[in-house]
Amino acid sequence: MKAMILAAGRGERLRPLTDRVPKPLIDVGGQPLIGHHLRALAAAGLRDVVINVAYRGEQIQRALGDGRRYGLRIVYSLEEPGALDTGGGIAHALPLLGPAPFMLISSDVFSDIDYGALAAARAGAEAHLVLVDNPVHHARGDFGLRGERVVDAAPRLTYAGVGVFAPHWFAGRSEPRFPLAAVLREAIDADAASGEHHRGRWIDVGRPSALAAARQGLSAA
Repeated sequence: MKAMILAAGRGERLRPLTDRVPKPLIDVGGQPLIGHHLRALAAAGLRDVVINVAYRGEQIQRALGDGRRYGLRIVYSLEEPGALDTGGGIAHALPLLGPAPFMLISSDVFSDIDYGALAAARAGAEAHLVLVDNPVHHARGDFGLRGERVVDAAPRLTYAGVGVFAPHWFAGRSEPRFPLAAVLREAIDADAASGEHHRGRWIDVGRPSALAAARQGLSAA
């Protein structure tokens, strides 16, 4: 299974830090935030990774290179900053991802999700979402979970920014710019989305307090 890491965002809530460094390269425990995902993917046996880049994308490309130092093969999907949104960025990368379901990871999150188990269990998934307990900043949550079926109903959990998706959800759209959330809603409305509740470590590193928590968690480990 190939993996795609979303790394094109501006990181507005972490300014002024992200005025100089793109959020995926912010240091967390002596390595860039995105490096934790790359090491976890390599440890899980995944080898092919697509990373979309836009804001300060050249810094990300220089820092990570072709992925050899991580034991991976990295290719980059280049975007204009702010042009495509999350869903559009995935659609733009489809030629690099191929026809099979792929793992999708937001570079913004810091977690201990087992990518190997996810890939093995969901290799044929139409749409599979990893959900977590609602963080303080998103107390209302996103979706419900009934058994393994994701539903638009309470009680709600929060989408973890990690999942497995079939490419057809992103292909053939008339507009190049659209959010990932629109695809998630379509899959749920079609009763095609499965899910799981991850109860381990997970931090949305989108705010200074969350970045501090991620750093503190590693220093205490």
